[in-house]
Amino acid sequence: MASDSRYMTGLFHDRESAEQAYQGAIDRGYSRDDVNLVMSDDTRKRHFDNAAGQETELGNKAAEGAGVGAGIGGTLGAIAAAVAAVGTSIAIPGLGLVVAGPIAAALAGAGAGGAAGGLVGALVGWGIPEERVKHYEKGVKEGGILMGLKTRNDEDAEHLENHWRTSRGSDIYR
Repeated sequence: MASDSRYMTGLFHDRESAEQAYQGAIDRGYSRDDVNLVMSDDTRKRHFDNAAGQETELGNKAAEGAGVGAGIGGTLGAIAAAVAAVGTSIAIPGLGLVVAGPIAAALAGAGAGGAAGGLVGALVGWGIPEERVKHYEKGVKEGGILMGLKTRNDEDAEHLENHWRTSRGSDIYR
């Protein structure tokens, strides 16, 4: 990664705004494996259940962790196996969260036992200040979709920040 890389985060309050922001990252040359998503399982069910018949790449990414959730036990081994089986998406039982992207591996490394602290710790580990993480945690509990990615350079960060703002994202930081 370039030394001027930045970790960018934003909170989206509905599927449409999250889809627009996600597509902006894809259009800029990022892959689905570059984008982190954190949302409650209730939010995933409300916005991304395939019953609506709206299959999209973001919807598929959000849904991946759901199929794993029922099978994950409370041990690190089970989470690590789930991450290996699904790639980069996990559901965290007890917290009711679906996490997709590179941050899922960091959470798996933390183990499910410290899941509440694990989410905060993983996000702080990505360079997000703890007070912002707590704000995001509240937003996710209220039905928001947290999206984040490590930008390659300042130009990408500025472009995506503008795109995410026009996509009705809030609390966008880079």
